[in-house]
Amino acid sequence: MRPRHGPGGTRATCALLLVCLGLLTWRALLADGGDRETKVKQDRARVEAQGFWIYNDLAKGQAEAATSGKPLVVALRCIPCEDCVKLDDELVDTDPRLRPLLEQFVRVRLVSTNGLDLATFQFDTDQSFAVFLLRADGAIYGRYGTRSDHTKWADDVSVEGLAAALEGALALHAAWPRDQAALARKRGPRPTYATPEQYPTLKDRYKPTLATEGKIVPSCIHCHQIGDAERAEHLGKGRLPEALLFPHPHPKALGLVLDPTRRAVVKRVEAGSVAAKAGFQPGDELLSLDGQPLLSIADVQWVLHHVPAQGGRLEAEVLRLGRPAKVRLTLAQGWRRADDIGWRVSTWQLRRQALGGLKLDPLPAADPALQDVPAGRRKTAYLRVAHVGQYAPHDRAKRAGVQKGDVLLTFDGQTDLARETDVILYALDPARRGRALTLEVQRGSKTLSLLLPPE
Repeated sequence: MRPRHGPGGTRATCALLLVCLGLLTWRALLADGGDRETKVKQDRARVEAQGFWIYNDLAKGQAEAATSGKPLVVALRCIPCEDCVKLDDELVDTDPRLRPLLEQFVRVRLVSTNGLDLATFQFDTDQSFAVFLLRADGAIYGRYGTRSDHTKWADDVSVEGLAAALEGALALHAAWPRDQAALARKRGPRPTYATPEQYPTLKDRYKPTLATEGKIVPSCIHCHQIGDAERAEHLGKGRLPEALLFPHPHPKALGLVLDPTRRAVVKRVEAGSVAAKAGFQPGDELLSLDGQPLLSIADVQWVLHHVPAQGGRLEAEVLRLGRPAKVRLTLAQGWRRADDIGWRVSTWQLRRQALGGLKLDPLPAADPALQDVPAGRRKTAYLRVAHVGQYAPHDRAKRAGVQKGDVLLTFDGQTDLARETDVILYALDPARRGRALTLEVQRGSKTLSLLLPPE
């Protein structure tokens, strides 16, 4: 029998999920005061004292899994960043719905990506955390951890969703080697560099292990730095592949909204979308996509990530009203561009390269800030400058005279770039890199023409 999706439940926040992975209660750390180094050391002491997770020792976890016959759950959670402190009020202890499931796994918590085996651990590096469910020999049952927005964590993850993924991994583990061939596709191609610190932009700054006897925080390679390093290498050679610019596309970009409390169950299908044209229906349980068993939204993203930018076709095996059905999804040329990358940490580097350090936010056409835009320059969608980088190398736009609050009318003569993502994509095209770009902005009652110099 193929593993079935567990029941739904109350949506939980991403912050709750983090602690359910046995990470830590930041409220206690803040109460103790101290700097970030102190917090990291307190974190280690807490986790090791509890003894529920193996702390930052994957080899130990693999050996224990091989001996016990249990599957592995590996939570990649980089040394806590200050942004996560904002989630304090929502942090609680390990949820009782997860505890009995987690006890059936060997549990490993990795707090940095130094020395990480990139042949096995390939994931969306812009995530604040990623969970791998796998065998001791490295076979991957599934991934967990998804994000599609700056703040709406609960749209993508939940305690119930993680529990369902754990249940599915246990079912696949019990049935091994039935799905061995299908699961082999959950591993990606061999990477150019075996571990993160071997990337050219990282190798002179980081070592394979953390500086546990010195300053720990500066020695950590954060997840997003892997993606940054890979993009930097490709940009140095010319064009940035769309698979790196739009990594792990979210199903929402196709109009497919999945229920975060289930494994991969359709909650809603946007009218007129790619998903709607394919024939997906609310309630469909996605059992497999492109032949790969699915345990989560992240598993769906993994499959989409490997579809070329020029498009392709995927077949989904679904359970619809208790009966099996097949849905064929057709992705056209440029399909990745429907995804939005504005929430990604890595986009800050792209903003430097493409926009000279600007951050652009959408502006409704009815906003009072647009009252002085000349009638002949009116359009349906605007972008407003939300941030201007102040220090090199993020200050090119500042030196060009752009100010926070400016409304972008045209970018290099283009009037139809409706999203910041569209502007970045346009500016990073090799045909435009290395030359100055003209920005027309509305500042109060004035329309200004500014010249953004090349990087």
